[in-house]
Amino acid sequence: MEKEIKQSWFFKQSPEEVWEYLTKPELIEQWLMKSNFQPIVGYKFQFTFVPKADSTYAGVVDCEVLTVNPYTKLSYSWNGSTMDKGRNFNSKVDWTLVPKDNGTELHLQHNGFTVLEDIIAHDSGWKHCLKRFEESINTITQ
Repeated sequence: MEKEIKQSWFFKQSPEEVWEYLTKPELIEQWLMKSNFQPIVGYKFQFTFVPKADSTYAGVVDCEVLTVNPYTKLSYSWNGSTMDKGRNFNSKVDWTLVPKDNGTELHLQHNGFTVLEDIIAHDSGWKHCLKRFEESINTITQ
């Protein structure tokens, strides 16, 4: 059964400032992972990380940019694998930015999961990463 993750965060910064943290590799690295991302539809890129000692996930996520609507919508495929069983997970990440109360409401939707273990790991991971996103953007724009 397909599962999805939905999370929303509010930032006091403008959609343009939040957009930069979603699209500039040096800023993405501060809160998510190292990447060679470019906001160009069809562009293939990777997120890379060093897996934790007890993790079964490989250290690479292969992605392709699917949608780029500056300051409002960004989406990309999210294709990773595990080292233990060689299981692949192919999913999609959608970011939606909504101007609200002199700031930005950021919505994350990550869907396409078929294994409960993957949705639990990614849900927890996104919460951790978005907390780092919040810390990074608040530090830089104060």
